[in-house]
Amino acid sequence: MEEVQSKCSTCVDRCGKLDVYDWLADVPESCNVSDVVEIQFKNTRKSYYKNTNGLRLKKGDVVAVEASPGHDIGTVSCTGEIAVMQMKKNRFNISDYEFKRVYRHAKPVDYEKWEEAKGLEHQTMIESRQISADLNLNMKIGDVEYQGDRTKAIFYYIADERVDFRQLIKVLADRFKVRIEMRQIGARQEAGRIGGIGPCGRELCCSSWITNFVSVTTNAARYQEISLNPQKLAGQCGKLKCCLNFELDAYIDAQKDFPSTEIALETQDGTFYHFKTDIFKGVMSYSSDKNIPANITEVPVDRVKEIIRLNKRGKKVSGLVDDRNVAQVSRTKQLDYQNVVGEDSISRFDEPKKSGNRNRNKRRRKPNNRNQNQNPKNKK
Repeated sequence: MEEVQSKCSTCVDRCGKLDVYDWLADVPESCNVSDVVEIQFKNTRKSYYKNTNGLRLKKGDVVAVEASPGHDIGTVSCTGEIAVMQMKKNRFNISDYEFKRVYRHAKPVDYEKWEEAKGLEHQTMIESRQISADLNLNMKIGDVEYQGDRTKAIFYYIADERVDFRQLIKVLADRFKVRIEMRQIGARQEAGRIGGIGPCGRELCCSSWITNFVSVTTNAARYQEISLNPQKLAGQCGKLKCCLNFELDAYIDAQKDFPSTEIALETQDGTFYHFKTDIFKGVMSYSSDKNIPANITEVPVDRVKEIIRLNKRGKKVSGLVDDRNVAQVSRTKQLDYQNVVGEDSISRFDEPKKSGNRNRNKRRRKPNNRNQNQNPKNKK
């Protein structure tokens, strides 16, 4: 049994995505009396069980639990009062929840069968995709999860419309000789189960720490002055990136004191239209043409408000910026990146070396003692 626990603690599969910190670990066991156990299976699938046999369970233990039919193998993610709190967090009613039982700690035989079942998942997914394509079903099977005892398999799929997969279930059951269960998921959930690396260079947020998926709209990109390029805004799931919502509140708070971008500024030289906004610098750029960027001028927000007030009174300013505003804009430009470290450009390695330097160094060498003795000028 100890060998099983050590193997699970060092496994590199994706069975430990949603970790739970047990901040009641140092509380005496007499205070942590609940027999509720949270068991985590592949990726995001979790369920709650009752420790009716009074087993001494701790986080990371591999256990055999009750399933329908047979039994399943999972990893203990939390126990006791923490598990109860997790149920409340996930909006499960403890009084109405149908708890299943924890049978025992997993034996080496259980662990070997579990590993064998996980090894069949990828090939089963490939074959099931081909079978669904042969049946002309408008669906995509994104992941397959075998039960610990290999008597049941869960097929996760995404589809844009209702799919009649009754014939598919018959074919899959006849091909893989297991009980089939179909579960529909969204595109974001599929990306979270498969995983990957985002354009930021880090693991996808949906596969590392996001537990609930909040809707993302294009307004999040507009508030942050991001170009509405679908190829840049879409994630690997094909939907808008979840990270567009991360800094949205900060941008909305920063824009509370900004004037509307729909208001044009009237000057004696002509009308200027909003082009872009640097929110955190407090600078708005205006163009003399409404459709194309022309004569771009950076104007501080206070100056923009002042011009709008004067325009409402029927007055036109002589220019967008005055001497005071020019100094303010130049001061904000100095905050940009500067090479203060003193490092040379990396492109210096691409420049060819001059051959004249080598010859010049040869001419600068001093003659040796032998040549000095042979020189008649050195003789007395």
